[in-house]
Amino acid sequence: MAFLHVITALLFALALARIDLSTCQVVKGNLTCLDCTHNFDFSGIRVSVKCDQVKKLAVAITEDDGSFKVELPSKNTSNSTALNCLATILGGPTQIFVSRKEMVSAVVKSSDSTTTITSYTTSKPLSFSTSCPPNTKCEAVNKYGSSNTINVPLPPEWGLAPSSFYIPFFPIIGIP
Repeated sequence: MAFLHVITALLFALALARIDLSTCQVVKGNLTCLDCTHNFDFSGIRVSVKCDQVKKLAVAITEDDGSFKVELPSKNTSNSTALNCLATILGGPTQIFVSRKEMVSAVVKSSDSTTTITSYTTSKPLSFSTSCPPNTKCEAVNKYGSSNTINVPLPPEWGLAPSSFYIPFFPIIGIP
């Protein structure tokens, strides 16, 4: 009789294991390129999704057609809280140029809710360029100056490391 109860419990557990009770929320979106050729490979560009009051950051990697899909970071799975999330282009395997206006987009609920998974999308397309747009300054800002070191030629027979390891060295001499 106990054997029958064990078999019934195992069959019940197996039936529950097949039911997906998760209520995940997924963001789906696309990237657009402003100056790319028709067959441009979008794969490898990273897009982050950050929500208010959640410390976790979700990162997606785009497919070759520019689409991405990522599960929303959340601290609870209830849909009752207001959704305030932003999607941002982080970068890619090659250098891309993004304007500040087009690199961030709000996440809104998708009109296609035919599935049980709550789906979201970006409010406007995230777009970038592969070259510097005209009338734009695209130089890197160097706040700290040059990183060139002074290299004094030392004779190799001295067996010392390159002089850039020693110079500039300003000793701090403290007088007690």
